[in-house]
Amino acid sequence: MAPTPVSPAGRRTTHTRSPDSWQYRALNAVTPGLAWLSDALIDLTRAGHPVVAGSADLQHSNGLSRYAEAYPDRYIQFGISEQNMVSVAAGLATTGHMPFVATFASFLGLLCCEQIRMDVAYTRLPVRLIGHHTGISLGFYGTSHHATEDISTMRAIAGLTVVSPADGPQLAAAIRASVDWPEPIYFRIGRGRDPQVYAPDVPFAFGKAIVHAAGTDATLVACGITVKAALDAAAALREQGYSIGVIDMPTIKPLDRDAILAASRQAPLLMTVEEHNILGGLGSAVAEVLAEAGTGARLVRHGIYDEYSLIAPPTTLYAHYKLDADGIREMVLNQLERNGDRQ
Repeated sequence: MAPTPVSPAGRRTTHTRSPDSWQYRALNAVTPGLAWLSDALIDLTRAGHPVVAGSADLQHSNGLSRYAEAYPDRYIQFGISEQNMVSVAAGLATTGHMPFVATFASFLGLLCCEQIRMDVAYTRLPVRLIGHHTGISLGFYGTSHHATEDISTMRAIAGLTVVSPADGPQLAAAIRASVDWPEPIYFRIGRGRDPQVYAPDVPFAFGKAIVHAAGTDATLVACGITVKAALDAAAALREQGYSIGVIDMPTIKPLDRDAILAASRQAPLLMTVEEHNILGGLGSAVAEVLAEAGTGARLVRHGIYDEYSLIAPPTTLYAHYKLDADGIREMVLNQLERNGDRQ
C-alpha cells in the first residue's frame, strides 16, 4: 500500500494515487520473471556462498528487492551511480565476496564500459554484471534506454563471458553455474515478462548451446527473448512442410563452435535472430565461426539493421522489426524462396 502523501506544509493529505495513473500501473505490473534472479541469489546465500547484491536505484525493476528483503546486510543500494557500482563490485571481489550488480543494460553495457574493462575484466575478477531490460524491451523509454549495442561492446572485452538467457529458469541455472566459473560475466536479461521456455530444473553449462531441433532447410540460431519466437516460427514453418532447426545460444562468448558447424553441415541456410544490432552481436559471432571454418553454409543475420530503434510498446517494436514469431517465419520464407535453399 502506498504511503499517505504529505503536503508541503507537512500536513497529511487524504488523496491516493489513482489506479489509472501510469506510475501506479507500472509499480504494480506483473513481472513473474523478476523472481528468478533474487531467488537464485537467495539459494546461493543460504548455501553459504559470499553473495553480495547491488543495484543502481532499480531494485524493483530487476527484482533484487526480494533479495534485499531476505538479506538486507548483503544488499547495497548505489543510487543512480552505475559506474561507481561496477568499481565497488570489483573491490568487493578482491576481498572474497561474490558480487552480483544490476542495472538497465543500456547503462551497464555502455555507460560502464570503461569500468567493466579496467576494473573487472582486466583484473579477471569474478564480478557478475546483470544488464536487464535488454534490446528494445523498454519501449516508450526510448532509444537512449534501448540496449542494442551491448553484446558487441561486451564481447569485445577480453576475458569477459557474455550470457543471454532465454527466460527466468535459464537465468537462475546460469546464476547457480556461475559459482564455479572463474571469469567475470555479463548477463543480458529481459524485463521479467519474457515467455517461459524451460522448466525450473533446466541444466546450464557455459559455452554450450541447446539444440532444440535439427533442420535440413534452415536453422535458426537465437538468444534471449528471441528463442521463444524462433521456436514458434519453426513450428509454424514445419506445418508448411519445411525442416527447420532451432539452436538456443545462451552463451555468446565463448560461443559453441561445434553446434554452429554441425548446423552448417545439415542445412544450407543459417539465420541468427537477436534483439540487437546485427553488427557485432550474435550474428557476427556466428559469421566469424563460419568464415574461419570455410563452410559453404549461407548466413543471414536478423535483428536491428544498424539503426537507432524506434519508440513504441515492446510488442509493437518486436512486430515492427520482425522479431516476433510471425516476423521470423516471414524472414525465413523469404530467404528460402528467394535462394532456393530448400533441400
